[in-house]
Amino acid sequence: MTEQVRIPATYMRGGTSKGVFFRLEDMPEATRVPGLARDRLFQRVIGSPDPYAAHIDGMGGATSSTSKCVIVSPASVPEHDIDYLYGQIAIAEDAVDWSSNCGNLSTAAAAFAIHAGYVDAGPDGIRTVRIWQANIGKTITAHVPVRGGQVQETGDFELDGVTFPAAEIVLEFIDPADGESAMFPTGRLVDTIAGPDGPIQATLISAGIPAVLVRASDIGLTGFELREAVNGDAALLDRLEALRTAGAEKMGIAKTGRAPAIAFVAPPADYVASNGKTIAASDIDLVVRALSMGKLHHAMMGTASVAIASAAAVPGTLINLAAGGGERTSVRFGHPSGTLRVGAEAQCVNGSWAVTKAIMSRSARILMQGAVRVPADSF
Repeated sequence: MTEQVRIPATYMRGGTSKGVFFRLEDMPEATRVPGLARDRLFQRVIGSPDPYAAHIDGMGGATSSTSKCVIVSPASVPEHDIDYLYGQIAIAEDAVDWSSNCGNLSTAAAAFAIHAGYVDAGPDGIRTVRIWQANIGKTITAHVPVRGGQVQETGDFELDGVTFPAAEIVLEFIDPADGESAMFPTGRLVDTIAGPDGPIQATLISAGIPAVLVRASDIGLTGFELREAVNGDAALLDRLEALRTAGAEKMGIAKTGRAPAIAFVAPPADYVASNGKTIAASDIDLVVRALSMGKLHHAMMGTASVAIASAAAVPGTLINLAAGGGERTSVRFGHPSGTLRVGAEAQCVNGSWAVTKAIMSRSARILMQGAVRVPADSF
C-alpha cells in the first residue's frame, strides 16, 4: 500500500481563475526544481491527465481557468518581493505548460505573498507587492489592500465572471511585450495568414502573451457568441486552431513551445452575457472572445487582456480599428461574462511600438487553506 504525502497548500481564486498555491520550501525536495517530478506532482494534485475530463480525483475544475498550480518563493531578482511561477495543467493530455503567465492568478500571487509571510502586511492601507514573473521574466506590480495586519479580501469591487464582489487589487504589467522580440514580431500591425478557408487578416502581437487577433466577421462569426455555441462546434474549434497555428508560424514561435492565444473581435453592439445581463454597445469599445487551451474562455484571460489593451493602444491594429481607431490609453471590451476595462500606455520609438505598462483591476480570495494529499509514488 502506498501512503499519501501531505503538502501544505492554499486554494485561491484570482480574478476569473482558481489555482492551488504552494510555498517552494513546503514542497517535497524532488519537486523544488523543474522537471518530471514537479510536473507529476502538479498533475496529481489537479487530477490530470483525466480521460473523463472531469477532475473527480483532484483539485482541478476541468476547465482551463481552474486547472492551475502556482509556486511562490522569495525573490531571486533584486528589487522584487517574490518569484511567481505558474503551471497550466492540461486536462486530458499528459502535459504541463510552463511557457506563459496567468494574469488572473498574478492577483492571487500578490495576496498569497502577504498571507505566506513573504511580504509584511504593515499598517492599514495599500501594500505594494513587486512580483517577478519567473515563467516569462517580467515584473508585475500589485497594489493589495490590507487591514488589521492581513489582506483585505472582501469589498464591493465587482468583476464580471466572478459571482460575488470582493476587494479590488490593481495590477501593473511592466513592459509586457516579449523580451525576446518586438511587440509586433513581424514588424507589421496587420498581417495576412493562411486560414482553412483562405487568407485572412490578423494582428499578431506579443504582449502579456503572444496572441493572434482576427475579425469575427472574417470567420463567419458575430463576436457575441457565448461559450456553449463555440465549444459545441468541433468544426469551428478546428478552424480556430488552424488560424492559431498559422499565426504562430508567422510570428516565428511555432517551434519554441510558446503557445499563442487566439481571439476574435468585433465593433460594439448590444448583446446578452452568460448571466443574462444585457451589455449595451454604448458601454463598451468593442467585443472580444478568446480561446484558452482550445476552448472559448468563459470571461477573459488576464494575459490576453494585456494583449488586447496593448493592441488597442496602437492605431491601425485590427483591435484598434474595431474600437473606432485613433489613439487611446484604455479600452473597455465585452466578453462572454460581461465587460472589462484595461489601460495601456503605448509609444512609438524609431518606428517600433512598445507598451510600457498595462493596468487592470482584479480581486483574490482564499477558498481553502491546509494541505493537499497525493500518493507518494505519483511523483
